Amino acid sequence: MANRVYCTYFDHNYLARGVALYHSLQRHAPEARLWVLCLNEECYRTLATLGLPNLVFRSLAEFEAEDPEVAATRSTRSTIEYYFTCTPAWMRFVLSKEADAEWVTYLDGDLFFFESPEAIYRELQDASVAIIPHRYPARIARLRKFGTYNVGWVGARNDPDGVAVITWWREKCIEWCHDYVDGGRFADQGYLDAFPSLSSRVKVIENVGANLAPWNVGNYQIDFRDSSVMIDATNPLIFFHFQGVKKGLGWFIFNSHHQYRAPFSGAMRDCIYKPYVDELLAIERAIDPVLQVSLTAPHRRSTTVNISQYFKSQLRNLRNRAFQLLDVLTGRAFFVFRGKAH
Repeated sequence: MANRVYCTYFDHNYLARGVALYHSLQRHAPEARLWVLCLNEECYRTLATLGLPNLVFRSLAEFEAEDPEVAATRSTRSTIEYYFTCTPAWMRFVLSKEADAEWVTYLDGDLFFFESPEAIYRELQDASVAIIPHRYPARIARLRKFGTYNVGWVGARNDPDGVAVITWWREKCIEWCHDYVDGGRFADQGYLDAFPSLSSRVKVIENVGANLAPWNVGNYQIDFRDSSVMIDATNPLIFFHFQGVKKGLGWFIFNSHHQYRAPFSGAMRDCIYKPYVDELLAIERAIDPVLQVSLTAPHRRSTTVNISQYFKSQLRNLRNRAFQLLDVLTGRAFFVFRGKAH
């Protein structure tokens, strides 16, 4: 698997999640290189201290020096919007550095592997680009405005077709990349809808074990058998997208399933979320001497562009707090005591 390279980015606030992604990838794709764009100095210094094998990290300053067109957009975008702008440019950067790589695949920092990704690559024999659908259930079809495909996994073969699509994506993100829907555009994600029109070698990943997430888990029956998490008793879970996992109310860790009207079964809690939360807490204990984990917090999304959206945002915050209280009462939330999740 040495010719399959991965890349991601995060700052110090997401560092524990990024390191969890790294460890899960090393367990299920041994020796795979993971390139990390460190979005601030705290992140860079911490990774330098950890000295993780097969992890290649670069500072934001080094990346910007090689791509000044991306750097020039920073003053016109919020922090999270600038991070989104970097996605395809970072992929192109890694493609240019990994001349011997067959595939370079971008992974969101909050993914976590439960099985080898080999089954995904078996779908990509003739492909140059790989994208993955959200697979929204009908009850939340309104979310399709954010794009048919999810940026969680975007792969490019290191050939002219693959590089051309990623280059086009980079140019579009430099042109416009904001954290709200504008026609068919949304951040770095909306542009993926155009990929199939750019090349006949764009492949939509079909394996439902890839990118199981809070927004699509309601489509499936989840259980645990033969040491694997199974989807509809037929497909093993390859990787889960832990979007929306966050700390709150002092001693708890929450998920985002209520937001998507998604179920949260005992198997989901014990066999998917519990291993991930345990790994996050172990990583936080390990890095705490270097990075004060208690001071980290994910960036707020920049969704307020007018007074109507402001009030919607406030109502959403109240609703989410109500959901958190309900999760505490029903045992969906993890109670953290002395660094352990219960």
